[in-house]
Amino acid sequence: MDKQAQPMDASADRKSNEINVTMEEPIRILMLFTIMNRGGAETMVMNYDRHIDRNRVQFDFMVHRQERGAYDDEIEAMGGKIYRMIPLHPFTFNTYRKQISDFFDQHPEYRIIHGHCSESGYFVYREAAGRRVPVIIAHAHNAHALFDTKWLFRTYFKHTMRPYLTQGFTCGKEAARWLFGNELGKKAILQRNAIDTFLYRFDEAVRLEVRQELHLSKDVTVVGHVGRFNRQKNHEFLLEVFHKYVQEFNPTAHLLLVGTGNCKKPFKKGTTVPFDRPSTFVGGRPDVNRLLQAMDLFCSPLLWKAFPFLWLRRNVPACPALCPIAFPAKRL
Repeated sequence: MDKQAQPMDASADRKSNEINVTMEEPIRILMLFTIMNRGGAETMVMNYDRHIDRNRVQFDFMVHRQERGAYDDEIEAMGGKIYRMIPLHPFTFNTYRKQISDFFDQHPEYRIIHGHCSESGYFVYREAAGRRVPVIIAHAHNAHALFDTKWLFRTYFKHTMRPYLTQGFTCGKEAARWLFGNELGKKAILQRNAIDTFLYRFDEAVRLEVRQELHLSKDVTVVGHVGRFNRQKNHEFLLEVFHKYVQEFNPTAHLLLVGTGNCKKPFKKGTTVPFDRPSTFVGGRPDVNRLLQAMDLFCSPLLWKAFPFLWLRRNVPACPALCPIAFPAKRL
């Protein structure tokens, strides 16, 4: 293995491989993701991608699914390249490591790596550092992970990836501490998750239009949630809250759920919380800003998150919102 980079402060060690900036070709930055679907980090990067000067900077993407993501067409339309790797699992480590090595053999042009898949970028960071790539960034988007079968591997890679990084980015202090540790976390650059507030301004005409599309009465109270169907989003507790709200306060309320995912067990018959109220599942949508207009109450009982991005988006429209989330007000 070549000389390792020093964490968060390696620019001096890599002077020989500085980034050459020319006006003829843009700087191509390689973004690491699992798949470019409509998740929070993916959407944030796409917001930047749409507004950067692509004559100077171009985002390319390394993803880890063979199927196309929701943003793939748009990425390619804007000139971005998408490279598909195999999914990263313990039984694919050796194959994956070889695939990453082959990738850098074929693409030595990448001098900036920006990882958005937390500790899963370990093999890419290590290979890039060994080839003296001058800028290697890991971006912390979550405060902590579940204790599950992957926890041991995640903890190991989280610690062993740090020497290969030249910089850490984060959306909040908690996320930085979790991914980089206390000392290195203090050096991470805090990148705000900016949104286009114009898209989220309250508009009564849009509210009525969306309700008509969803066959919802203009008078019914709509409780909404936006997020992947996984354990982090805490849909089981969402149902408990909604069920109690219907029973004690508003028997005609309607539940509107936006998102995709495989964890829909709480909504099946025979579960702990009865789920027999009118509800609408709209799946993944590109027009979340419009769907938010149709909601009266927005409920997001996350188990953990580094920054309540959806809460911020939901509070741009000037209409009432209920958001029982466990975030200190100083973060907003």
